[in-house]
Amino acid sequence: MEGDAAGLADIADLGGRIAANIQRVIVGKPEVVRVALVTLLAEGHLLVEDVPGVGKTSLAKALARSIDCSVSRVQFTPDLLPGDITGMSIYNRQTTEFEFRPGPVFANIVIADEINRASPKTQSALLECMAEHQVTVDAATYALASPFMVVATQNPIEMDGTYPLPEAQRDRFTTRVSVGYPDLAAELAMVDEHAASDPLETLRPVVDARLVRSVIEGVRRVHVSPEVRQYCVELVSTTRRLPELRLGASPRATLQLVRAARAQAALAGRGFVVPDDVQAVAVPVLAHRLLLAPDALASRRSAVDIVRSLLGRHAVPARPGV
Repeated sequence: MEGDAAGLADIADLGGRIAANIQRVIVGKPEVVRVALVTLLAEGHLLVEDVPGVGKTSLAKALARSIDCSVSRVQFTPDLLPGDITGMSIYNRQTTEFEFRPGPVFANIVIADEINRASPKTQSALLECMAEHQVTVDAATYALASPFMVVATQNPIEMDGTYPLPEAQRDRFTTRVSVGYPDLAAELAMVDEHAASDPLETLRPVVDARLVRSVIEGVRRVHVSPEVRQYCVELVSTTRRLPELRLGASPRATLQLVRAARAQAALAGRGFVVPDDVQAVAVPVLAHRLLLAPDALASRRSAVDIVRSLLGRHAVPARPGV
């Protein structure tokens, strides 16, 4: 690998290796694995939202263990404090000074398990970390590791004792994915292969943090033509005018859509983005940012349905450019 940025062949090879490693744990869910990889290479954060027992935490752990880098896991509970995540200043009697003790957020990959179990005050401790890759404690700012990714899980069904993520927090997540139940063949394969032992115990890293940084730099260089940029802007801005929505996607969503499309193109071995890349990531990037109007809720429409409908009726660039 030459220089600081990985080439397209290196990116595709890395993506294939990580995907194969994760699929040793998450059986029959290639689309879920693809979204997780896109999020990692787009320098984003992943929200895994689904019912219990489908592998939300296993997905987060498998992704983390596939990379030879620092990993921390935080089990979010109602009594968790912001300082338990970011770290805090501790008084040292020997030096008679306060010393900063870093929290679990100082890692390359942070697994925030059941993030909606913690109070909004504690949830907000992640806002600066996710948006700016830094932590400010007692007027001192500390940079976080690179790469840095938050993989959060939450259960949308069991709402007792939970605090739903506010819109500002959800907007920080680049993508949201639902693992879903496996089909019969995948579940049978899982029983055959995983009943005797946990595959996470034998999972080994296939890449390291240095290589991931190089690949991320390569993804940044993927070309996005003016026509495709215009396509992304029009898609996102249209959500702000739909009568089915009381809150559309933000400008941050446009930026994240372009970054995710770059990662999707790079994983496909292309040095430029085409509309198909945008459409492949539009649902996981946009759906969780939308708030439905009462009429849409009454008709049992979902944000995913609205994004897919939008993609179906929105004209794509005739000549996207290279």
